[in-house]
Amino acid sequence: MIVDERMAVFIDSLDPGNTEFLNQLEVYSRETNVPIIRPSMQSLLKLMLQIRQPKRILEVGCAIGFSALLMSEYGPVDCHITTIEKYEKRIPIARENFKKAGKEERITLLEGDATEVLKDLEGPYDFIFMDAAKGQYIHFLPEVLRLLEKGGILISDNVLQDGEIIESRFAVTRRNRTIHSRMREYLYTLKHHPMLVTSLLPVGDGVTISVKKQ
Repeated sequence: MIVDERMAVFIDSLDPGNTEFLNQLEVYSRETNVPIIRPSMQSLLKLMLQIRQPKRILEVGCAIGFSALLMSEYGPVDCHITTIEKYEKRIPIARENFKKAGKEERITLLEGDATEVLKDLEGPYDFIFMDAAKGQYIHFLPEVLRLLEKGGILISDNVLQDGEIIESRFAVTRRNRTIHSRMREYLYTLKHHPMLVTSLLPVGDGVTISVKKQ
């Protein structure tokens, strides 16, 4: 835990929750060990949607569609979401969830590696949510910045790696060293990029909120 576990549980206990379908989907994710955004991240995402009121949303990393559905439910009624997923087993589940929720017209799911899919997209998007392979964030960033409009918001989830990000690379297991170094590079780039103003928050497993300068 990045923050005290008792404090996190208390904060999450105050949340009013989501729609019945999203709550069911959250239960399903726990039972099948499919990762979705944590309750604190859900709360922050809903807040940012209300503040920005985005019309065109891009999500990098769809999984079973939970966060896309949450953004569709709590974003403006006329917003459209484009989401990208490459894991073949999860794609039909996400599509079925969009259908069950009646959101097929508001969510477009693109199949494939985001590194390639992003190159073919045309912006601008006013809100981009990154929640894919953490070691690829730094590689996605150039195309993401191209697609993000001025004044648009980029939110990147799970950037603190359960607190491991502050450790020396030699204190991290060998198999995690590449993602550790890439995430450190990503965070440094966001904080020092001339086109962005970025805040790093210890919410969930760490989140950055970046605004593209006007």
